[in-house]
Parts: sequence; structure tokens; C-alpha cells
Amino acid sequence: MGKGATVVIGADEVRAALPPAVAIAALQDALRDGLDPEADPARTVVPVDHGQLLLMPSHSRRYAGVKIATVAPCNPAVGLPRIQGNYLLLDAETLGPLAVLDGVALTTIRTAAVSAAAADLLAVPDAERLVVFGTGPQAHSHIDALRAVRPVRHITVVGRDLDRLADFLQRYGDSGPVVEAGTADAVAQADLVACCTTARTPLFDGSALSAHATVVAVGSHEPDAREVDDETVRRSTVVVEARGAALREAGDVILAIGSGALEADALVTLADLARGTVTTDDSRPRLFKSVGMAWEDLVVAGVVHEAHVRRGVL
Repeated sequence: MGKGATVVIGADEVRAALPPAVAIAALQDALRDGLDPEADPARTVVPVDHGQLLLMPSHSRRYAGVKIATVAPCNPAVGLPRIQGNYLLLDAETLGPLAVLDGVALTTIRTAAVSAAAADLLAVPDAERLVVFGTGPQAHSHIDALRAVRPVRHITVVGRDLDRLADFLQRYGDSGPVVEAGTADAVAQADLVACCTTARTPLFDGSALSAHATVVAVGSHEPDAREVDDETVRRSTVVVEARGAALREAGDVILAIGSGALEADALVTLADLARGTVTTDDSRPRLFKSVGMAWEDLVVAGVVHEAHVRRGVL
């Protein structure tokens, strides 16, 4: 491995190789096999004139890799993705380049897959009512991923821009779950809540959540931004990808600790959950706060590369 030309794997091939169930299983298996998210280097965030430049390296027994991504908040207004980038996958032994993958498709899929991997371990088995905040690519991706792990039959979409909300709903036809527009009050009947926005202040009143609800929040990796309020955090078992990353970047966690709504040592990690070394309290809501980590990109990039190799052999 690591010899010969570096292949370029585009967005369509990334999506074809990573249906939600495959990505979810790969992430859970990696954690059960001993991958340690705490070993990931901290994300490098470089402020630039029109956003951020992100550098995210990671390594495992088989692969090493790095994602170079940009966050440009004004891009959607001109029809361009808010997040762009590419992933460079390397052979772990030789450190030779194996593939360059489309970073937008990879990020969109892996973010929702991580949420669904957590929801699969947290949500009640018969969870059928989902509330989604946001109308961007992550909202679509989370619907697909969460439907892969739970029997979702009713989806309420909450969006601020009515035109974008209408466009979002048009993607869903009469077959499959009911998908309709709604308001934040819908969380009171939700089994699952997915927060997929760029909001910097809470999206809903946490006191309205049912005791069996599971919330996933993925919109921010900044310590001063949050999608859920103190009440959601105070009431919930809080699960994170890694304590170190959450305490550096997860505003939903950091601000709640600062207010006294959460103790840092109460955080549960996704790895402990996947390995069965901790259990959650079924009498409380469950909150999974994700900031996005490099190990996740590495795991799914490896899956895509191996699928590409198999196609080449056939």
C-alpha cells in the first residue's frame, strides 16, 4: 500500500461507498475495537478574512490522514457550500498517499453518521417522531442517518428562512415518513431532536423535552456558541465524542459548565457507550453533543478507499 498513483475520489463515489448504515457501523466498530478519540490532536483553526481554515489530522493502525477544510459563513448566500475541503488519506506504515477524497461529501456523511451512531445507543427503540432544526445539507443527512437506526415515521422541520424551508420539504414525497414544517414547540412530542444549525443561542426550551427524548446537537465547534439551553443540559445525560474536544470546543457543554448546569466529570464518552462500560439513565433525556473530530473522517475515508480498491479488483 502507499505505492503508485494517488487516486482522486469524488463526491458521488464517496456517497456510494458510505450509505448511512455502513458509515454508522464503521464508526461504532472502530470504537469497540479500541480506537481512542482522546488521542486525536486538537483541531487547528486559523481565522482568515472570510471565515476559518481547519486542519484535522489523525492516524490508526492502518491509515493516517488529514482533512483541510474551510468554513465560509457567507457562501450559502452566493450558492456555494458553507464548508469545503478535501481529505488526504495515507498508508500508516509508509505514510505514502493513497487517495484524495471530496471533503464536503465526507464531512456531511460522517457528521450525521456519528450522530446516528450515538442515537442508536441512546434513543428508545420505537423512536418515531423526529424534530429537525435547520434546512441545510446536515439536516437532510441527519434525516437519512437517523432513519437508518430508528423507525422514524413523522418528521417536523424547523427553519427560519421560509423559502429554504419550502425547498427543503419538496425533497420528500408522499411515500415514507410524514415530513412537515413546524415550530420549536414540537420538541414536546419528539422522540429524537436533531440540531443542525449555525445558531449561536438555544433553539428550544429544554423544559419541554420528554424524559425519553434523545437530542443530537452538531451545529457548532466554537466555545461561545450553543444550540441547546442550560435546562436541556441540566436534565440530560450528556454524551460527547471525547472529553478533551468537548471541553475545548463544545459551547453547549462549556457554557453549561460555566453556569453550573453541568459538572465536567459527569460527561459520558461515546467510546464508553459503544463498549458498554457505561449505561444511561432511562428516566432522563439524553444529549449527544458533537463537534466533529478527525478520527471520524479517518474511519470513513478508509471505508471509501477500501470500496474503491475492491471495485478496481473486480
